[in-house]
Amino acid sequence: MYQNYLKRVIDFVISLMGIIILSPLLLFLCVAIKIDSKGPIIFQQKRIGKNKSHFNIYKFRTMRTDTPKEMPTHLLENPDYFITRIGRFLRKTSLDELPQLFNIIKGDMAVIGPRPALWNQYDLIEERDQYSANNIRPGLTGFAQISGRDELQIDLKAKLDGEYVKNLSIILDLKCFFGTIVSVFRSEGVIEGGTGTIESKGENQ
Repeated sequence: MYQNYLKRVIDFVISLMGIIILSPLLLFLCVAIKIDSKGPIIFQQKRIGKNKSHFNIYKFRTMRTDTPKEMPTHLLENPDYFITRIGRFLRKTSLDELPQLFNIIKGDMAVIGPRPALWNQYDLIEERDQYSANNIRPGLTGFAQISGRDELQIDLKAKLDGEYVKNLSIILDLKCFFGTIVSVFRSEGVIEGGTGTIESKGENQ
């Protein structure tokens, strides 16, 4: 019952409350991004959703508009070159992810779940198929994110996503939720140009 009904209700309520409470911060960040560099405030990118459907993920733009598209950050020769000044702060604090609250409202994502893969990240998608991790809504954060984030290789990350699917419960979601808060405050596991995983932070991830 939790996975099929209650989880979606809780996701909707949490994301709606988050948008309302954080609206002053969201507005401030919109202005800061616009002042800092040319380009749109919100970055959109095609990602893999529930049952391998496609959706556009929303993020605050943290990179220059001339950054190569549809390429994981770890494949860029010099990822730091493309990151804007405000973008560096947003990525370190994970505030660039806040627009995904609107993805949750729409039903594209959940608060907790496997982080959504790029549409062309075939190796990760294939790995997740082994664990049925592509069969649920991707999340704003998840079990893999409190277990290493960018430091994890794709095969281990997919395995952790599978562990989440297998043991999905409100208790595990609470563990991931509060574990994420701790990780963000400590800036744990964020590696610019990371190790070839989905979470190598960036517009092109």
